[in-house]
Amino acid sequence: MTTPVHGDHDPHHSAAPLKTPLYDAHVALGARMVPFAGYYMPVQYEGILAEHAHCRAAAGLFDVSHMGQATLRGADHATVAGALEKLVPADVLGLEPGRQRYSQLLNERGGILDDLMVHRAPGADGTLGLVVNAACKVADYAHIAARLPGDVLLEIHEERALLALQGPEAVNVLVSLGADVAGWDFMQVGPASLAGIPVFLSRSGYTGEDGFEISVHADTVVGLWQVLLRDPRVKPIGLGARDSLRLEGGLCLYGHDIDETTTPVEAGLLWSIQKRRREEGGFPGADIVRSQIAEGVARKRVGIKPDGRAPARDGTEIVDENGVAIGTVTSGGFGPTVGGPVAMGYVAAVHARPGTRVGLVVRGKALPAEIVSLPFVPARFHRAPK
Repeated sequence: MTTPVHGDHDPHHSAAPLKTPLYDAHVALGARMVPFAGYYMPVQYEGILAEHAHCRAAAGLFDVSHMGQATLRGADHATVAGALEKLVPADVLGLEPGRQRYSQLLNERGGILDDLMVHRAPGADGTLGLVVNAACKVADYAHIAARLPGDVLLEIHEERALLALQGPEAVNVLVSLGADVAGWDFMQVGPASLAGIPVFLSRSGYTGEDGFEISVHADTVVGLWQVLLRDPRVKPIGLGARDSLRLEGGLCLYGHDIDETTTPVEAGLLWSIQKRRREEGGFPGADIVRSQIAEGVARKRVGIKPDGRAPARDGTEIVDENGVAIGTVTSGGFGPTVGGPVAMGYVAAVHARPGTRVGLVVRGKALPAEIVSLPFVPARFHRAPK
């Protein structure tokens, strides 16, 4: 069932990690399970490097059922979009049926409370679908519900699970199971059936590869998981490879690369604020965000490539060639496709130009590195010819 929310709501108030509907399936596959964002999640099955490579080459299957799925419901699209535009900087009013957009919930300083996906299902005027981060979902729901007008309702979909099938073979796998998605464009959404199981698909994901996110009823997700894994092109992928893939793709992880102290402009997410919203404002922190657009920012998110083999972890101090602190690493690790360590972080804007030499302070020593353009591995999102 859906849960209407009118105010503060914590559907999972528990100190112990929760289990997604696929917990037993992960254990049966020999996954190493770890607590993550309030849930037990698989960090790896056969190994991070192998899983990363398989997703790049074929199709990787991820359990992302810990994410929050919800619907905003009102009389018509203008009503619901208008309510959401008071909370996010994206042009939701201009979102066409069957399309999805990436945006952020902002605070009054333009800081990012969470990043999220917003979709408008075809043939469902007056509803908008939301997918939010697991660790933030309870706070997000309370924040949204407290700020909605009386004629717009937030419904939480605790009965839904979420899978992601990512990689160049993902589309062929879904077509073989009966989904007519070969001609879909990046960020297209709609209902479908996979091996007779009703699903809602979006051609999107967080690996930098082409792929789909698959919303499915929790009662049928185990069956769908098993059907997908019967295809030799599909292997299960854990959190470890999910992180290395998104890092190579230059994609932000909430709580690391973006948080309440970072604005979309500082984070390099200006592309997600469409022209009308930049001009009109009307979202939290709009004055700050628009002044940053006009005048520039003091710091910027950048890619960082260490010279050596040692990875730079989040929290590592970044210094200039004179040893003066200029920023901090927010995500870092080994990039299997790159074949070496990669990182992202924030540096003073004057040092953000690609090619700038910097140091990464590890155990008191500044290891040489270079500011580089993002992403480390070009995205392969499917964009239909115009």
